Order: sequence, then C-alpha cells, then structure tokens
Amino acid sequence: MFIQTEATPNPATLKFLPGSSVLGTGTADFPNRNTSTKSPLANRIFEVNSVSAVFLGADFITVTKDDGTDWDHIKPSILGAIMEHYQSGQPAIVGETNESAHASHSGENSDIVIQIKELLDTRVRPAVAQDGGDIVFHGFDSGVVYLHMQGACAGCPSSTLTLKMGIENLLRHYIPEVLEVRPVAI
Repeated sequence: MFIQTEATPNPATLKFLPGSSVLGTGTADFPNRNTSTKSPLANRIFEVNSVSAVFLGADFITVTKDDGTDWDHIKPSILGAIMEHYQSGQPAIVGETNESAHASHSGENSDIVIQIKELLDTRVRPAVAQDGGDIVFHGFDSGVVYLHMQGACAGCPSSTLTLKMGIENLLRHYIPEVLEVRPVAI
C-alpha cells in the first residue's frame, strides 16, 4: 500500500491519501480523541503522540497535530497507523457513520436555506474537500449564515479569508438575502 500525503492551507494539518476508499461517502470529524470511539481508524491514528484531530473524507484522511511538533517526527507513525488499519480489515467507522450533515431548518426562510445548502454542496464543499476539510451549514438568521468548519479548515489561518472573501461573496452574489457569513464552533 502506498499512501500519498498532501500539504493543506493549514500548516498544522496534513492530508493522507491511502489510494482507496476511506468512508466512500460523507465525512466524519473527530476534533479530539474522546469523540473517536466509533472509529477504529481514528482511534489508531490518535495513538500517535501529538495528534490532536482526525477528519475522514470519502477518499482521504486529514490529521491535525499539536503546535510545537514537527511533521517529520510524527508522519511515519501516522503512515504506519493507517497501513495497520487497512491491513486489519476493520471498517473506518463501526455502526452508523458520523456523517457531517447540514443542520435542518424549517419555517421562515426555508427557501433561502435550501439555496444556501445547494450552493454549499455544489460549489464550496468540493473545493474545501480538495484541501482536506469540510464546511457544514449550521444556521441562518437575520441575513447571517452560520457555518461549521471541519478538518483542515478548522483552525486554518486562512479560514477567515475563505469565509469572508470566498464563501460570503459567493452566497451574497446568488442570494441577496445573505448579508454575512460567520463561523461557529461546536
């Protein structure tokens, strides 16, 4: 098995490409070790010292390290953990997937929310998946769209620029009711 790695815009996060399916569809975010109980793959990666977060995509794994740790020191151990997982034959997630899905919204502004989600799914999420992350709709209130950033996007130094100059401009262009985009932490 040959696992490729790619840098992401977030220097604390590295994208691992095992060359085969990870989740197949959807994503799963494990912002800390305590959230990874359903994932043998994430648990194995968290066993590596200095790993602070794991994000699983359709065909990639994004790993975030602690500050002060050099990738050269932990990358071989992460590669080994991923290889061990695939050799074990275990699934990435046991039971139902922890798939990141948009928050539901009903009632007032539901037509606007449908448009927002469609733009996120067709224009934004594929682009941020290329960088090893995901952005999920969390809410819409008084012209403000609330988004949750995951994987490489969470804590990325350029995430504010991505939200304001990229996503906010896109949404405002297509949906005049959108006035602003703000991040939320869950």
